[in-house]
Amino acid sequence: MVSEVRLPNAAVVAGSKIMKRAVSISLGSRERDKKATLDVLGQSILVERIGTDGDVEQAARLYRELDGQVDALGVGGLTLAVGTDRRHYPLRAAQKLVMGVRHTPVVDGTGLKDTLEYRAMRWVEQEIGSEISPKRAMNTSALDRYGMCKGLVEAGYDTVFCDLMFALGIPVPLKSLRQVEWLARVLAPVVMRLPISMIYPTGEKQHESVPKFARWYRWASIVSGDCLYVKRHMPSDLGGKTVLTNTTTEADVADFGRAGVRYLVTTTPRLDGRSFGTNMMEAALVAASGKGRPLSGAELEAMIAELGWRPEILKLNG
Repeated sequence: MVSEVRLPNAAVVAGSKIMKRAVSISLGSRERDKKATLDVLGQSILVERIGTDGDVEQAARLYRELDGQVDALGVGGLTLAVGTDRRHYPLRAAQKLVMGVRHTPVVDGTGLKDTLEYRAMRWVEQEIGSEISPKRAMNTSALDRYGMCKGLVEAGYDTVFCDLMFALGIPVPLKSLRQVEWLARVLAPVVMRLPISMIYPTGEKQHESVPKFARWYRWASIVSGDCLYVKRHMPSDLGGKTVLTNTTTEADVADFGRAGVRYLVTTTPRLDGRSFGTNMMEAALVAASGKGRPLSGAELEAMIAELGWRPEILKLNG
């Protein structure tokens, strides 16, 4: 256990070593909380995920309390905005959560989704592409992970985008990024004003799993998207599939293994047995940069290249 002392400059003391601190505050379950130390270009960054079990008021209070006390804050369990290359649509309820933050930079992982996750399939194709057939993929929400979806399409995968299914329960797949852009223009301005609980599972709902849309799970060789979304409706049998996702705990890995998943690909490095969300890892990079602001895409690309970050591939079944 790392002993912590809050300092005015947002540092953390671990023994005699001072390190920077990045904290992800999530509306998700406390059972997924984790703390680890990450080395970023010679700097020790204490990364910590704090869940609030769906308590919106507690999450907003934590953002205010940690403002100016840590080096970077991550928005976990949801995103500040969704969209495509053409336009982003702010999620009003998420924006309200962080409106009290004045001093500490806040990121939601979009920067890494558009850089690291966008390139994930190039690495997958290089390492295990010959073992994935047919070249078909499903993604649970393109508007949340547009970079990942572009990467799948550019890698030559016939891809269905399941935004209507997983967000609204409408069993209609989108079969092109052009249709995703149409959906964004038509529905996003309305959907982004809905309560968080209607869009994304929070608290104990994150543990609920109701198998649905089995046709598309069976059809795809790669199941991709947010881990909780993937698990929310997945069937008990995913024999031979590859799952491309993030924010996986040891329990998630075990669940995928029991379902017969052959390869589990996480888009960020694994720390102490789990992969943190893109918001947490982006916050770590912001903390390490010392710039006191979110990083541009070019700045993130440069840091990722210097760190040599790439997706991690776990073989769960033969």
